[in-house]
Amino acid sequence: MKKTFIVIMLCVATVMGAWAQESKNHNLEVAKNLDIFNALYKNLDLMYVDTLDANKVVRVGIDAMLQSLDPYTEYYPEEKQKELKQMLTGKYAGIGALVRYHQKLKRVVIEEPYEGMPSSEVGLKKGDIILQIDDTVMTDKNVSYVSSHLRGEPGTTFMLKILRPTTGKKMDFKITRRSIKMPEITYYGMRSNNIGYISLNTFTGEPSKAMRRAFLDLKKQGAEKLVLDLRGNGGGSLAECVDILNMWIPKGVKIVETKGKMKRAGSEYKTRLEPIDTVMPLVVLVNGETASASEITSGALQDLKRGVVIGTKTYGKGLVQIPNVDLPYNANLKLTTSRYYLPSGRGIKMKEGITPDLVVKPDTMANITLYLDRLDSTEVMFDYVVDYISKHPTLVPAVNFHLTDADYQDFKQRVIKAGFTYDQVSKKQFEELVKTAKFEGYYDDASAEFEALKAKIDHHDLGRDLDAHREEIQQMIEQDIVSAYYFQAGQMQVGLRTDKTLREAERILTTEGEYVKLLGHAQKSGK
Repeated sequence: MKKTFIVIMLCVATVMGAWAQESKNHNLEVAKNLDIFNALYKNLDLMYVDTLDANKVVRVGIDAMLQSLDPYTEYYPEEKQKELKQMLTGKYAGIGALVRYHQKLKRVVIEEPYEGMPSSEVGLKKGDIILQIDDTVMTDKNVSYVSSHLRGEPGTTFMLKILRPTTGKKMDFKITRRSIKMPEITYYGMRSNNIGYISLNTFTGEPSKAMRRAFLDLKKQGAEKLVLDLRGNGGGSLAECVDILNMWIPKGVKIVETKGKMKRAGSEYKTRLEPIDTVMPLVVLVNGETASASEITSGALQDLKRGVVIGTKTYGKGLVQIPNVDLPYNANLKLTTSRYYLPSGRGIKMKEGITPDLVVKPDTMANITLYLDRLDSTEVMFDYVVDYISKHPTLVPAVNFHLTDADYQDFKQRVIKAGFTYDQVSKKQFEELVKTAKFEGYYDDASAEFEALKAKIDHHDLGRDLDAHREEIQQMIEQDIVSAYYFQAGQMQVGLRTDKTLREAERILTTEGEYVKLLGHAQKSGK
């Protein structure tokens, strides 16, 4: 017994000694490299041919150091504290409107006033050209400059001068800035076959309260199944995520665990309340922009066999940050301290994310639609929507709104007359094919065929393309129009009409045995 005890103690002593030596070596390396860095900068500052800007040079060094770690550990100097606060709270003070640069006018314009915000309350409209903020002229400024002047301290008042292009009138608005926070839930409502739908935009703020209200309202309206849309949801509060899951998962169940180098970085999060409904079939929609708390939500529902996840693989953010490590001179560090682990013990790895139980890829947008929406220098779609809104003081409910054939033909003629052009993918690919054919030596033998194909590609029939892609172009126009009357909720309702992933979710929930089959598949595969 004594010999055994001595052997054990010798092993422990050996391990402890090795650990102490490793720790000593680590500390030595840290001290050595800090000394080198300090000496290096002092010599640069003393002898370098030009005078160094300490803020710039050291900041570059800090950023490079942090970039070698992970994408979420970030340094915030004193002047960036407002930016950090906005990121953490989802709040900022301003007028509550999206602005954009109008390529043709070369001016910053109002893109979208938000519901219930100062911009919409005073009467700003899509297309209004921003001329002046107080005494500062804005006609030669970029979006960033204009935005920074629209924002300010809550309660401060300023004068905004705009030009309304549909009337040609200049208008002055007295606007009081206030804290702006986007709604946690973009839209919720009933679908056919007693299916409820909720689009959760963020886990920042207090979304669990909004979620409980929405879910209870849907149950009151007769919801027997639920689609939870987490596409594009970048996450937020872990505690809010747990409370939202608690609506469907019993009290006392472990949802997620965090583990890090320091003991205090490790925590276990369990549901703490009695649930609302533990049996209602639940389908979660995800995509590549579903991240962090959204991945915990979808992954925990998978692990606990409480819901089916469909869509595309999620972002893959399985790291936890402390957002407020204080640094000298009022600086701050957002620091990754631990990793998430779901109920099954699996982590959420970068570029791996949560794999859906059923992969559903959304339809891709045609190149012409992309150019019309965001990349068009003629701004023909934007201007069409502004004109349409000015001629229609009211609009039918969002779900019922459609452009007529005459409306679309009017838009089509505007596009053609505007001289709209866009890069054709087929033309670029053809040019690459010609290069390859010439390089590999078979172009000459097939030159007639290549020339015939080139003639067809060069015969760019814009009218034909507008007709061929009418469905998606028209829906995009309809969404822009509806947002001016019913804001983001209405815009989403229009988009859901042709949403491929939502249709698949509804099929799963209404086809006998399909939901149970996918739930069973998740159990077997351990997804």
